[in-house]
Amino acid sequence: MPKRVLFTPDALDEPFGQQMYERVRAHDLEIEVLKSNRLTGLRGVDVRETYRNAKNTLAVVCAPPGALKLQPTPPSADWQMNLAEGCPAHCQYCYLAGSLQGPPVVRAYANLPKLLAGTAAYEQAGRTTSFEVSCYTDVLGIEHLTGSLAECIRYYGAREGARLRFVSKYDAVDSLLGLPHHGRTRARFSLNAEPIARRLEGGTASVAARLRALRQLALPREQGGGGYPVGVVLAPIMPIPEWRAHYAALLDRLAATLDFPCDLTVEMISHRFTPGSRDVLQQWYPNTSLDLSEAGRAVKRNKFGGTKYVYQPEEMRVLKQFFFTEWQRRFPLAPIQYWT
Repeated sequence: MPKRVLFTPDALDEPFGQQMYERVRAHDLEIEVLKSNRLTGLRGVDVRETYRNAKNTLAVVCAPPGALKLQPTPPSADWQMNLAEGCPAHCQYCYLAGSLQGPPVVRAYANLPKLLAGTAAYEQAGRTTSFEVSCYTDVLGIEHLTGSLAECIRYYGAREGARLRFVSKYDAVDSLLGLPHHGRTRARFSLNAEPIARRLEGGTASVAARLRALRQLALPREQGGGGYPVGVVLAPIMPIPEWRAHYAALLDRLAATLDFPCDLTVEMISHRFTPGSRDVLQQWYPNTSLDLSEAGRAVKRNKFGGTKYVYQPEEMRVLKQFFFTEWQRRFPLAPIQYWT
C-alpha cells in the first residue's frame, strides 16, 4: 500500500483513470489530485530519502505518445507493452536500476485501453504474437489498486493471434481466477533459492506464497483454479554457497506444488549487472550483501557498445548444465525457453 497516491488531470480525464480512482478510494488511501501533469516533490535531501519517497508513491498518469511505439523484447516475448513503470518491491539486484528516468516512483497508466488497442498493429497474420507487460513493473504488486492486469487479460483473451505474458513476485491472484483468458495469458512467477529470496527480495511475497499462487492459477477451473498456462522464471541465478542444494530444494518444492498435468515453461536468467545499474543499486542499498564486484566476472558487450558483467564462461557452463539436468529430470514435458 503506497503512502502517497497522485493523480494527474489527464489521468482523471480517462474513463480507466476514473476506475483506478475508485479502486484507490476503496482502499481508504488519501488521493492528491495534481494541478498539472508533471510529477513534483518526490526528491528528498539525498538519494536514500528520494528512494523512500518514490517507492512509497503511486502516480496515476497518462503514458506519453512514445509508449504507443512498442519495443521488441527477446527472448521473453516479441514486444513489450507497459501498463506501468516502476516497481513497489525492494529487490537489491533490481534490473530496473538505472534504466528508468528520475526517482523510482510507480507510474500506472490511465490510458491503458488506448495502449492495448495500439498493440493490434503489431500482430502478424499467420503467427502468434506475444506481448510482455512486466518489463518495467511487477503487475501483480499493483493490481489491487489499478485493475490493469485484468484489463490486459480480458483484452488478449479476445485476440486470437496474440498472447499475453506477465511475471510477478507477489501472490494476490484471487481476482484473476475467473477472467476470460481463453488460454492466451501465461502467468509466470519469479522464484529463487530461499537464502536469496529472504536476503535480497524485500517487500515481496515469500517463495512459499508464490508457489501457492502459481498452483492456484495453474489448477483447472473445475478444481477451483484459474486454468492458466503458467511459467517459472528462475532469476537471478547465483552460485551462492551450497547453491546446488538450495536450488535442488527449490525445484523439489516446485514439483510438489505442480503435482498435476499443466502447461508449464521455464526461463533461466543468471545474475548480471551494468556499471550504471551497480552505481544506482549501491546508492539505494548501501549495506547490501550482494556481490557487485567486477572481479571474477566476464565482460559482455551489446551491439550498442554497452557493457554488462556476467559470470565467467566455465562457471556459466556448470550452472547451465546443472539447471538443465535438474529441470528436465523433474519436468520432462515443460520446455526451457531460454538460458541467459
